[in-house]
Amino acid sequence: MERGLLWFPLLVMFFWLAWQGSKEYQKVEAYRAWAEQFERAKYDIYSVLGQKGNNLTWGKPTPKGPIKLETFSLLDVKQIHLLVDDKQVDLERIPEKGRSIELEFLFSESTNSVRVPFTEIPLAAEWGKFLQGVLPDLRSESQQ
Repeated sequence: MERGLLWFPLLVMFFWLAWQGSKEYQKVEAYRAWAEQFERAKYDIYSVLGQKGNNLTWGKPTPKGPIKLETFSLLDVKQIHLLVDDKQVDLERIPEKGRSIELEFLFSESTNSVRVPFTEIPLAAEWGKFLQGVLPDLRSESQQ
């Protein structure tokens, strides 16, 4: 009986880990279905992000699909910054570590900004570089 009591917590932990894995798998599958509508998309545990044309849509992943979705136009974005621990960093010289990683989108007509969280600095930097490269092209297309 004593051995059974020793193994019981391990059994409980095994079932808890299996349940957590199942939830994460459901999130990824829900994201996969959601991301099909976008030209470019990313998933991590903090947020989902999708780009289609001039619009970016982001939200929080859940097993039933992304929630708290927000969409904004890249044409309204004035600047894009990579923030690591709430400090702006250069996209070419990114730090190796950071607790809080976000891409900040500053809009031209307001003081509001949108911050999209990331889990990995290199992934956030890659998205930041890509979107900064796309901004001038989108603006020139919209003016024609």
